[in-house]
Amino acid sequence: MRDPENHLETHPFRFLRHLGRTREIVTVLLNHGFGDLVERIHLRQYLQWGKRVVLRRPPEPVPALTRAQRIRMALESLGATFIKFGQVISTRPDLVPPDVITELEKLQEHVPPFPAEQAVAVVEKELGHRIDELFAEFAPEPLAAGSLAQVHRAKDHAGRLWAVKIRRPNVIREVERDIALMHELAILIERHVPEAAMFDPVGLVAHFARTIRREMNFTREGRTIDTFARLFRNDATLYVPAVDWDRTTDAVLTLEYVDGCHINDHEALAARGLSRKALANNIVHIFMKQMFDLGFFHGDPHPGNIRVLDDGSICLLDYGMVGIVDDEKREQFIDMLVAVSRQDVSAVVEIVQRMGVALQPIDTPLLTADVRDFIDTYYGLELERVNVSSLLTDFVNILTNHRIRCPADLMLLIRAMITLEGVVRDLAPDFNTAEVLAPYLEGLVRERYNPRRLALRALDEVRTLVRLSHDVPRHIGRTLEKLSTDDLRIQLEHRRLDRLITELDRSSNRIAIGMVIAALIVASSLVIQSNTFYWLSVPIFLLSSFLGAWLIYGIFRSGRL
Repeated sequence: MRDPENHLETHPFRFLRHLGRTREIVTVLLNHGFGDLVERIHLRQYLQWGKRVVLRRPPEPVPALTRAQRIRMALESLGATFIKFGQVISTRPDLVPPDVITELEKLQEHVPPFPAEQAVAVVEKELGHRIDELFAEFAPEPLAAGSLAQVHRAKDHAGRLWAVKIRRPNVIREVERDIALMHELAILIERHVPEAAMFDPVGLVAHFARTIRREMNFTREGRTIDTFARLFRNDATLYVPAVDWDRTTDAVLTLEYVDGCHINDHEALAARGLSRKALANNIVHIFMKQMFDLGFFHGDPHPGNIRVLDDGSICLLDYGMVGIVDDEKREQFIDMLVAVSRQDVSAVVEIVQRMGVALQPIDTPLLTADVRDFIDTYYGLELERVNVSSLLTDFVNILTNHRIRCPADLMLLIRAMITLEGVVRDLAPDFNTAEVLAPYLEGLVRERYNPRRLALRALDEVRTLVRLSHDVPRHIGRTLEKLSTDDLRIQLEHRRLDRLITELDRSSNRIAIGMVIAALIVASSLVIQSNTFYWLSVPIFLLSSFLGAWLIYGIFRSGRL
């Protein structure tokens, strides 16, 4: 099928190809109170046989839980890929309701480690050598285990320690299967549940697919780590572990083992004589540089991914989730923060409209009123005294209320800043992130109006205008040529007519079948009455009656009588 509005094709065969997994998804949805969704997206037409198997044992009644809780429990029941999906979309508060975000943030992976024998087999297959040739020691017990990979400690023959990250066997096949089914479900939801379109189901699945595929590619993660090492080579506040490229592939990542203490282990920090306020300042400095100078940042700075070394430098772990924000979006975000500090309502409204994509017509007066209330909350406060987490949360709420969708990487930046604020406040409760953020933004604004930078920007714009002026005559010439040869074509695209066409086709088929059946019944009745070809007319009459009853049953069953 093809949806003419969004050009997304559904492939029902995928549901049949993975019938066991599809049946499992349907069962979980039914057991968690989403039977109405199963009906509305017409999953039963793909699973008629499977439906009877699923419903042979009635599902247990769903306890009195909220919709958000049932969504979280359903994702947990569906396993690692769906748990990852919940964790990724929890970074999209511009699309997902706040109560659902709160529940999704509780998702935790409870995945047992796979056997050490399998881990060794993966390493040997990927690197082409026996494990004893690669390492002098390889710990059978993993340091950590997740849904996509687990990490083992190893020592090479020179005595250097390494952390070996190994992808789970068959995980790519399982994830790709689930992504394909998610994509089909998202298309069906957009097609048959109009009120869900504002949440952009297909876009969320596409965003998740990009994210998880990046995480499963360890070569890409290794290159990301090298990029961070290059960007921070002259900054002693961040320590980036080295990548052993001779022992790294798409499925195995070998990193320098870093033995630091957790950022939230306050006793260990005190034992090392480290100032928690100085550490908080270093962490904020690192992320301000990533987000606003480089536009390339670690997207998951939760406490488990932050280690503190003995010299007070910070080491970030797990570079699978990384955000990239282009110069235009980064400057819009900076302008928004500066406009808030200056109580410039019109500037904030304009930035909000330029920053995202409206999923419905924007009520500009209402948006202006909400922005004014938002700014009034922080009126009179110097930027150094602003609670950054509260400010960003309130800003996201404005986007959510007006159905404005932000670019995924910009939302990841906002969520990373909110997470970072929580880490810093736990580390040093009297430390205010805005005290570092304010002078940083002021320096960026001053740099923006640097004469040399303005001259370079003006030169770029002149080059763009020259290129356009060079192309315009050629395009006009081609258009006039097509007009003169009657070859100019205008392509029109119908929207939301596919359902009408399907229903008309179905109705006309039923009318035709009904007329044929009626004609057969009448003809056979006349033949029976005349006693001519009686032996042939009785089976025809019975067959026609059966077909008529079957047609009536089908109409009643479809609920469209």
